Amino acid sequence: MKIYRVWIDEGCISCSLCQDYCPEVFLVQDGEDCIIHEEAARYYLQKAEDIQLASEDCPVEVIKIEESPIEDPCPKNEATT
Repeated sequence: MKIYRVWIDEGCISCSLCQDYCPEVFLVQDGEDCIIHEEAARYYLQKAEDIQLASEDCPVEVIKIEESPIEDPCPKNEATT
């Protein structure tokens, strides 16, 4: 999966589960709703599995992920010529 965008819908209960999974992307401060770090996009590829787990395990299902609509033209396991 190649993540293009991550956002939080209304209804966050500030449980911090997402931040526990991926603090590079999610931030929950003192009972406030979760926010996405400004620099989060730089971690989308590296932390894709953790972001996906945070979304799947969110107790109120407010973490949303949009995958890239563009396929990688040269997957890592294929040689280029």
